[in-house]
Amino acid sequence: MRTVLNTWDRSLFDLVATRHWPGGDRVLPKLSRGADHGMLWFGVATGAALLGGRPARRAALRGVASLAVASATVNTLGKRSVRRVRPVLDTVPLIRQLARQPFTTSFPSGHSASAAAFTAGVALEKPLWGLALAPLAVSVCFSRVYTGVHYPGDVLAGALLGVGAAYAVRGLAPTRSQLAPPARPRAEAPALPGGRGLVVVANTASGQRAQGGTDPEPEIRTQLPDVEFVGVGPEDDLCKTLESAAGRAAELGGALGIFGGDGSVNAAAAAAARHGVALAVLPGGTYNHFAHDLGIESAADAARAVESGEAVAVDLGRFGEACFLNTFSIGAYPDLVRVREHWAPRIGAWPAGVAAAVHVLRTGRPTRLRIDGRDRWLWALFAGNCTYRGLGATPVRRHDLADGVLDVRMLLGGRLARTRLLAAALTGALKHSPVLKAARVRRLSVEDIPPGTHLAFDGEVAPAPGSLLLEKENEALVVYRLPG
Repeated sequence: MRTVLNTWDRSLFDLVATRHWPGGDRVLPKLSRGADHGMLWFGVATGAALLGGRPARRAALRGVASLAVASATVNTLGKRSVRRVRPVLDTVPLIRQLARQPFTTSFPSGHSASAAAFTAGVALEKPLWGLALAPLAVSVCFSRVYTGVHYPGDVLAGALLGVGAAYAVRGLAPTRSQLAPPARPRAEAPALPGGRGLVVVANTASGQRAQGGTDPEPEIRTQLPDVEFVGVGPEDDLCKTLESAAGRAAELGGALGIFGGDGSVNAAAAAAARHGVALAVLPGGTYNHFAHDLGIESAADAARAVESGEAVAVDLGRFGEACFLNTFSIGAYPDLVRVREHWAPRIGAWPAGVAAAVHVLRTGRPTRLRIDGRDRWLWALFAGNCTYRGLGATPVRRHDLADGVLDVRMLLGGRLARTRLLAAALTGALKHSPVLKAARVRRLSVEDIPPGTHLAFDGEVAPAPGSLLLEKENEALVVYRLPG
């Protein structure tokens, strides 16, 4: 049987070698060289991460992880287990042959494994993107036979190994489609076909939208043609507009929609809760943390949720008359937000965030606060609305938006606190570092706040009062969620 398979393999190799393929001599050898060491796929991943949004970054990361697993398997097991010699190049035209011939054994094809792994990994996260990459992956695989460095069987085995690596990565890190729909419990909300009954307030001064200067109304109407649209510019009062829009939504028996970042969503949530209407979040800011925790990453996702009537009840965090959907903080983080927002219009959001973090770590000082009756020196106090994943001082994802608790993280001041915290983060021991204290509570009192201290909530910065009480309001708001 093995002899028969080898015979077929060599026959197919000779068939490819002796046939004229229009345009192949000019394109395929260059493509094959471009895929050396996975560079082609790393380039695709880098471009997607830089130019795309969160879905592109997630798909790129999964593709690279799948490629890494496939490459490691090929080089540690495949090449050493089956020491098959490379094809003889007698039948391969010289113009097709690579200038530098590989010196490793032939089985399996590492290039094919990388191509299939990256494409399959991307496809498991975003099927249409994987489909778009498939012709490029097939061309890389074929180029290895075309240039004479592999038999077809080597390529097939490499491709199967690559697909297997992508599924192995998915077993360790489930894709978004495998995870349970975020946030619970389910709640009643009107299904609004075409957006009829939905009053959308669009904050055109929000986040990256303000920098781009584009009008969001055509984008929204493409997905929801029957919405009532209200635009809010820098000179308009967002809170008053939201109050009016929420009242109008209540009259229609519909829902309030908000297009903007987390600060805009915060203001809309307060208005929707007061008027007893459901809230539809259309991500239009820089980070959109709350929308992403609902599984909504685009206007199209929001439209699906609104038209289906899929919704959940979520908690609100409260301090005084204000609320927060995501996070509340005092200390270094509000300073970081202020510096980042100052620099972002000049250098962009991500570089501004990095530069602001460096600036705050270099110039910041701990603050003395009285937390639940106990005096503490803190670099930062973080309180999340519901439990966040991760072990750091300010983790960024939640599975449940109605668990009834505040997720509190405190970075303690003291001798070499910054150095100890950085060392713990770098060594993976942050969970056990004495610099970081964590607790999950229903309420938290913060007193003796020094004058001039600022607080941040949902990305907005404001002067802090002398004392405040953080509390939970369970299942206080109904929000549309992407259908599971």
